[in-house]
Amino acid sequence: MSANELTSKVRELKELKAMADELAAEITAIEDEIKAEMTARNTEEMTVDIFKIRWTRVTSNRFDSKAFKATHADLYAQYTKQTESRRFSIA
Repeated sequence: MSANELTSKVRELKELKAMADELAAEITAIEDEIKAEMTARNTEEMTVDIFKIRWTRVTSNRFDSKAFKATHADLYAQYTKQTESRRFSIA
């Protein structure tokens, strides 16, 4: 791939990412409007036409590795595994 082709691809990618960001913002805004309406109606579930909308609380338990590391540094080090990955970025 030539330098010009690569530059063109990068520009196209940047434009598509900008469009994706705009769409994500629009999606979030619409979701927030629906959530606000559900809050106003004091409900976690609604049926609208053929759609069932749910906005429910979810409780999960997560391991607090930071606290574990602070109190059991030796065990934390013993069971910590280093991994490698690659990050793609364009600046």
